[in-house]
Amino acid sequence: MGNAAVDLRMSVQEFLAWDATQSQKHEFVGGEVFAMAGAEDRHVTASGNLYVALRQHLRGTPCRAFMSDMKLFVAAKEIFYYPDVFVTCGAADRTSPLIKSEAVFIAEVLSPSTAAYDRGAKFAAYRELPTLTEYLLVDLDTRRCDAFRKGADGLWVLHPFDAGQAVRLDSVGLDIAAEELFAEVDLPRVQSSAQPN
Repeated sequence: MGNAAVDLRMSVQEFLAWDATQSQKHEFVGGEVFAMAGAEDRHVTASGNLYVALRQHLRGTPCRAFMSDMKLFVAAKEIFYYPDVFVTCGAADRTSPLIKSEAVFIAEVLSPSTAAYDRGAKFAAYRELPTLTEYLLVDLDTRRCDAFRKGADGLWVLHPFDAGQAVRLDSVGLDIAAEELFAEVDLPRVQSSAQPN
């Protein structure tokens, strides 16, 4: 998961009461509490770029974009996550200032320590959200994106976007250019295997 497990097991209600007293963010998965690790600047910049594009695009609509400081509750699994970026359009979420549960779109920016979890167990949990129709994975190193969209048949289909391609977000009707999504996101530093002379 990339986050450090805290030696605590508790119910949803106990977690919410305890978490309200904490200065650090924690995710809650299956009764276990995980401290959230900080992210590198490339991760934060890409997340911010996507959030800004969504925020501007959704202005004047019932939908709202959120970043990683907002809790998302997956009720079917009793999980609280902090997605990098997500959009909710539900009436219940508009009246809930601290926790959202009706995401239609979720994006996770991949890092080496979380990529497998984001693609696997986390995506499986997110699929339990009845409102979710699109899940985007943003790979900073390859500059590729994978959008998974839920079809009318309930099946999730991969829509890959290569480096340099605009990313189409059907759930919110937005096309975001690669240059906009990756603006001011540095390329990874290549580790040289050559020995100094």
